Amino acid sequence: MDSYSTIRKIQEGLLHKEYSCEELTKSYLDAIERDNQILNSYITVTPEEALFAAKRVDQKIAAGKPLSPLEGVPMTLKDNISTNKIPTTCCSKILSGYTPIYDAAVWETLKAQNAILLGKTNMDEFAMGSTCETSCYGGAKNPHNLKRVPGGSSGGGASAVCANLAAYALGSDTGGSIRQPASFCGVVGLKPTYGAVSRYGLIAFASSFDQIGPIAGCAEDTALVFDAISVYDKRDSTCSGRKGAPCAESLNQSIKGMKIGIPKEYYEGLRPGVQKALEDAQKTYQDLGCELVPLALPELQYALPVYYILACAEASSNLGRYDGIRYGYKTEHYNDLNEMICKTRSEGFGAEVQRRILLGTYVLSSGYYDAYYKKAQILRGKIVDAFRSAFQKCDIILAPTVPVTALPQHYSSNAVDNYRTDICTVPVNIAGLPGISVPCGKDEDNLPVGMQLIGKKFEEATILRAAHQYEKAVRNTVFCPVNMGVKK
Repeated sequence: MDSYSTIRKIQEGLLHKEYSCEELTKSYLDAIERDNQILNSYITVTPEEALFAAKRVDQKIAAGKPLSPLEGVPMTLKDNISTNKIPTTCCSKILSGYTPIYDAAVWETLKAQNAILLGKTNMDEFAMGSTCETSCYGGAKNPHNLKRVPGGSSGGGASAVCANLAAYALGSDTGGSIRQPASFCGVVGLKPTYGAVSRYGLIAFASSFDQIGPIAGCAEDTALVFDAISVYDKRDSTCSGRKGAPCAESLNQSIKGMKIGIPKEYYEGLRPGVQKALEDAQKTYQDLGCELVPLALPELQYALPVYYILACAEASSNLGRYDGIRYGYKTEHYNDLNEMICKTRSEGFGAEVQRRILLGTYVLSSGYYDAYYKKAQILRGKIVDAFRSAFQKCDIILAPTVPVTALPQHYSSNAVDNYRTDICTVPVNIAGLPGISVPCGKDEDNLPVGMQLIGKKFEEATILRAAHQYEKAVRNTVFCPVNMGVKK
């Protein structure tokens, strides 16, 4: 089994009987047992679930039956995606001991295809953070440099895929939580169009922003996973599923003549290494026959405050259900119901989650609703309109994923410093657009740099094709493998 094997190569090995699915799964479980002690990517490992599914795949192969696109491929889920009889804690003390009685829609879909679930991955508590350090289990580490963070909030999934402790992962992206860790870890991460993938069974942070998406080693794998999970689900009233044909079918189509927008606002304040990598990526696209189109998106200056007002307001509402009465953590010492709820929430939630709940409660309170929340909603509409106008001039937008590369551990005690790292990702969530982070080089510290391709609503196929064609041109020079995980 080669490191960094693609999904297709893994399945080819299974079908050619180079190894059994059980052998493949054991190799990943062994690698997790060895390397997770260092990386802390996984917080729950599910060997019994994985090996049981692997045996079913081997029986199917022995019977000469064809495999579905993801069948038999080892993968992992972020710990805010519900899994029946498997702990789902959002890496928060307040959900300690919580085991769902149902599966999230995405896992239901993959489970039916005999996907091999290796376990649940580490994350920022309730998906609130950009470093994976707010987890009650301690932070995950970046395989490229163990003194750096893998990003957040889906840091454990990105770390696992980067270290080849899973072929792919599912994460969630509320303000960049798939794309930012993908950028920091040098892998591919797709935030789909809002509504393309069911949120049923995703434990909510901010319901009008949250979206489940894949993290994988390349654009083709990302397309295969997205195609599998982007199905209509009536249980999620916002879900419409994928529009059009499977994205994997069009990856090899030429992008010659594609117009790529370059918004100047995205390129302000970049680290030199990030700037250089993005300029090289632009040149590559020109060599592939694409046209670069300068854009102005002044409305993006409002993106960060709009996001943190609205997302925190929704978090305040969504997290009001954790009171110690029905499930999860409950304080031991109290005198009455009010004190029990107050102490449970104070002890159960970490500092960052408490901060966002308080901020959200404040902007929703009487006297401040019009001054903050209502204004933020109006500005959200203006950002949506700005993107709509921009896409009249171009097919996709090319921007940095993050202005910096992987941050040092414990980067800053100032929350605002961490919030600023979301400046390039949150506009996509505000507008409900698809965005993908693709490795595009290294900085002066040999850390991966990610570029972000942004598309029109439900045009994942376009950005995935642009990502794939770019990868074909430069993959040998921009992909940064690490010597961890499953080996030959």
